[in-house]
Amino acid sequence: MNTIVAVGAKLDVVHHVLLTLAVVLVVGSVLGQAMRAIGQPAVIGEITAGIVLGPSLLGAVSPGTLHLLIPDAAVDPKGQVTAALEAVSQIGLVLYMFLIGLELNTRKLASQVRTATAVSFAAVTVPFVLGAVLALGLFPNYGTGDYNVTSFALFLGAAISITAFPVLARILTDRGLATSGLGTLALGCAAADDAIAWCLLALVLGFAQSNLVQAAMVIGGVLAFIAFMVVVVKPLSVRILQQQGDREASSWFAPAVYLGILLAALMTEGLGIHAVFGAFLFGAVLPKNSLALAGLAGRMRDPVMVLLLPAFFAVTGLRTRLLLIDDAEDWLWCVAIIAVATVGKFGATYAAARLTGMARRESAALGSLMNTRGLMELIVLNIGLELGIISETLFAMMVVMALVTTAATAPLLALFTRERGLTEPR
Repeated sequence: MNTIVAVGAKLDVVHHVLLTLAVVLVVGSVLGQAMRAIGQPAVIGEITAGIVLGPSLLGAVSPGTLHLLIPDAAVDPKGQVTAALEAVSQIGLVLYMFLIGLELNTRKLASQVRTATAVSFAAVTVPFVLGAVLALGLFPNYGTGDYNVTSFALFLGAAISITAFPVLARILTDRGLATSGLGTLALGCAAADDAIAWCLLALVLGFAQSNLVQAAMVIGGVLAFIAFMVVVVKPLSVRILQQQGDREASSWFAPAVYLGILLAALMTEGLGIHAVFGAFLFGAVLPKNSLALAGLAGRMRDPVMVLLLPAFFAVTGLRTRLLLIDDAEDWLWCVAIIAVATVGKFGATYAAARLTGMARRESAALGSLMNTRGLMELIVLNIGLELGIISETLFAMMVVMALVTTAATAPLLALFTRERGLTEPR
């Protein structure tokens, strides 16, 4: 009898997960196409799908319908459905970032290392400082009381300094810029920017929780991981793929690559900087001229791009409660957050790029790309919300900022890349 009950419970979780993924796929595809029709990237529609299907809209209009997708605590007290959906969506994100790393032209990026270094540093430090200053005004109304103003300010600065690496990659892919000079530079800057920001976040959380030793261990672990990937994994993969040559891929080839993706993701997740960086770096160090690897990536692309990645964007949006922003003061602070975030990211990137010799239009295009935030922002904000550093209202305001800055990327990019040389891969 107990076995039958257990199987029934598992089937109930599977039922909810499959239903939610089906609805997310349909709504995300429809809204993605609608966004493309007005010049926005499909990813905006996929994020919006999660918000529409979540407590902000569907939950307010028809709570019962929402509970069919995400059952409430009375039906699912352990949150198994939510956990299963998040696991599926995270796998999609990890595989997608591996594909992006595989496309990264490291030689082209090496030729722009001076600009990439300057932009990455400026695009973290300036927003961090501006965000921390803004937090001093936000704290009286939006602090939780669980942490002091210093911890609150440092966390908000770190949150504003994040770039949405996966969303940026998706925008570049949708516009055919992922392998261009501008796209390669933007991906390299965003990867370095977010790695720095996550290490900074580790320091901030260590300070907030009085555990700076653990924060220092995170940074040391990240540096050791990068060294291991470059010194050990890269030459080893070159040797293995040279032996593979142009022959049909061996039966062990695909399992070995997937194992490498999962282990790399597992290592960075264990270090505390998120699994996507491990998957991206693993893809980035692999050789770019392998026919076997190109074939595997081609087979991987459709299920990742069509099903799993939209699930990540939409499922994350299901957790957002925009209705908490309910008065004029909240909206004024929300506008201030958007302004500070944009000035910090766009302004710092533009200035750093110009100082290293980039043209004005190309510097502005890079600035618009680096101002993309989206769901890496939400991951960081969820950490702050779970720890009680920020309130639910401030969380919702930061989500609005992430959506606005991401939505602004496509029109700004179109404005600054009208010249033929910036819009075509090179």
